[in-house]
Amino acid sequence: MGLLDSLLGGEQQQQFQNFANRYADGPPSEGYSEEEAQQYYQQVAPQLPHGQYLDAAQQAFERMSPQEREQFAQYLHQQAQQQGMSVPGLNPGQYQQYQDPGQLAQLTGRLHQQQPGLLSQLLGGGNNGGNSGFGGMNPLAKMALGGIAAMAVKNLLAGKL
Repeated sequence: MGLLDSLLGGEQQQQFQNFANRYADGPPSEGYSEEEAQQYYQQVAPQLPHGQYLDAAQQAFERMSPQEREQFAQYLHQQAQQQGMSVPGLNPGQYQQYQDPGQLAQLTGRLHQQQPGLLSQLLGGGNNGGNSGFGGMNPLAKMALGGIAAMAVKNLLAGKL
């Protein structure tokens, strides 16, 4: 209950729930802003235990098409390379396996376990990148970050009832 209370206490619970509802009510790329995706991901994801993160990630990736999941894996790989990092399991030309939401959740879960803010940093959601809207966030990154945060909030609220 500590995580739920610290994240979803009082008035803030309504804001989190509103975000999660807007994510769930339409296509996974609509109904919320890039800034909200970043903000809620950065608030929620670092505090999630590994199993809860995996569940939320899989649920978010299930809302994306297989092609979007594959493209997201490719985009994640490109972003890591540009930042001089390697992501274990991501190899050029071998993105098809990430059409499976469970495989993609495992991949992002490993990144989260390695460093909780790493996925957000790789996708342009870090606080230190000057990516304050100019050019915008990749729509797949928005769907991933926003989706993981929204599904985590939804799961936490469902567990509270």
